[in-house]
Amino acid sequence: QCAMVKRILKETPTTLNDTINAMSGDPEQLELTYQAALKAGQVAAFREAIDAGRAAAPDNMLYAAWHYRLLHAAERVKESFTAWGWAIPLALLNGLALWYLSDDERFRLPLARPGGAWTDYSFIPLVFLVAAPVSAAFVITYLAAAGRRRWIMATLVSALLVAAAVYVVTFYPQLGTRPYQEQYITRMAMHLPLLAWAGVGAFLIYSHNVVRDAANRFAFLIKSLEVFVMGGLAVIAGGIFVGITAGLFEAIGVTLPQTVVRLLVAGGGGLVPVIAAAVIYNPKVKPIDQEFEEGISRLLALLARALLPLSILVLLVYLSFFPVTSWEPLEKRCVLIGFSAMLFAVIAVMVAATPTRPGQLSSRAALWLRRGIIALAALAALVSIYALAAILYRTAIDRLTPNRLAFIGWNVINIGLLLLVLFRQMRAGEQWPAGLYQAFAMGTVVYAVWTLALILILPWLFGIYQQRIETL
Repeated sequence: QCAMVKRILKETPTTLNDTINAMSGDPEQLELTYQAALKAGQVAAFREAIDAGRAAAPDNMLYAAWHYRLLHAAERVKESFTAWGWAIPLALLNGLALWYLSDDERFRLPLARPGGAWTDYSFIPLVFLVAAPVSAAFVITYLAAAGRRRWIMATLVSALLVAAAVYVVTFYPQLGTRPYQEQYITRMAMHLPLLAWAGVGAFLIYSHNVVRDAANRFAFLIKSLEVFVMGGLAVIAGGIFVGITAGLFEAIGVTLPQTVVRLLVAGGGGLVPVIAAAVIYNPKVKPIDQEFEEGISRLLALLARALLPLSILVLLVYLSFFPVTSWEPLEKRCVLIGFSAMLFAVIAVMVAATPTRPGQLSSRAALWLRRGIIALAALAALVSIYALAAILYRTAIDRLTPNRLAFIGWNVINIGLLLLVLFRQMRAGEQWPAGLYQAFAMGTVVYAVWTLALILILPWLFGIYQQRIETL
């Protein structure tokens, strides 16, 4: 058995598959292999090999028994990993912080020229800008406390996220005119949450020393989608609770004070990110070793795979009307915004539909899933290339603005990601999911870099640009 441990430590998942296939009729040797994999820290690889063997030999009762044994073992672990002693206090602190920052009378964003008089206030409250970085800092604190306790890294990442929000609030007046300031603030209300998400992912990837592992980065993508779904459900439930509470008091002629309303909305909303992350994610294990077989993971995969053919159908219908509607993106700004949203939605569907482990699908289902992902990527790339051309055309006949620069960058990145998906699938064989892992993992890095670039550069770039226009 000791010799087996040493051998498995050096084995790749492919050779482990061969080892398990050779023992498919020997329960004792399969048990010894599992114990060796357990000591070597390769339980995930062992489970993948079992699932692959079960997919290849569905009538093998030994594989079926091991599949359910590992499945229920994972469920027992899943029930126990949430550290409520850390999650509840940190969620409450985050809620109180957001409640305090949601005071519009105390925290407002004035709009004016640098050095000039304030003329008005932004329609976006300050809490919308700082909520994501602050919440991410509390989530990272929970992950560090309940996981591997990488406090230095947690402190550094959290400080950088909060510093990004402070940077936005401090330097947005550099854009000069009110329209540019409003565009920047509006964009940052969407980009700061994206940066916060990237910060949490960077902390988890670096704390587990899996920076170069595309499969782990892809697993984080899937788990983060689950956290968003869980958070969305919690927000819906919370909104119903707040509405019922306000309605009950209104029925007896009592209007809730603004302080109480803010406590229910902003304070209650602050509970959601920490609790959702604590319920979904096990901070003690690597992203690839998380549970993906049951619960929201399974629901998310099924939903994405159901949406895949529908998305292909919608794009085909749109392209069939292209001769009639080809001028709309050139004339209507809302159409271009819709295209950009479509790009992110398409990529989210492809990410959620991709299997996280081999053996999850039958050979026939995996083949059709791969074809569907390729078709969706190709159609979305065609539509998006035209949308990018439309944005460039509108910019050429008018001028470059913060909004247009952001949209141009995101379209270029997403189109490049779709083309990379197609290129990887052309070169992939039976291990085609690995090509998707590599493409999406690379995409996360580019997303984070472009987000940070927009946050840092826009105030100075368009501040100087506006000054030159005024000089001319």
